[in-house]
Amino acid sequence: MASQKFTDTEIKKSIDELLEKTDHRTAACWAADCAERVLSYYEQYHPQDGRLRKAVQAAQRWGKGELPTRDAREAAFPAHAAAREATDEIAIAAAQAAGQAGATPHSIGHAVHASTYAVKAVALANDFDEAAIAEERNWQYACLKEWVRS
Repeated sequence: MASQKFTDTEIKKSIDELLEKTDHRTAACWAADCAERVLSYYEQYHPQDGRLRKAVQAAQRWGKGELPTRDAREAAFPAHAAAREATDEIAIAAAQAAGQAGATPHSIGHAVHASTYAVKAVALANDFDEAAIAEERNWQYACLKEWVRS
């Protein structure tokens, strides 16, 4: 299957604007939440592979101040390797989401990429259905707003 691009929703602009005002640790927790929602797309093909889940958990722990940046960042590399090794486009996108979430402790800019790869996984899994894409982006925005409030 040739790779397709999805048309992103207007809510992405609102996410970008809110992320600009969000602290680094909060962004990492949010990125982990975004990636965690699509882990099953990878795990259905690779049920014994825990690399993605470890990257997501490391981002969550770093966001809560429980893990040093170096250790959190190191957890991202195996998730990126999983993305390179995967052959299914949906699994690749899910792995990329986890890798980007895991890299967020290193640089806040990875957070938005985690969310975009998560939406890409949803888009691929739903034949690029605009309603599914919008639903995921709306969830991401609501989740980010909740993290910012807490």
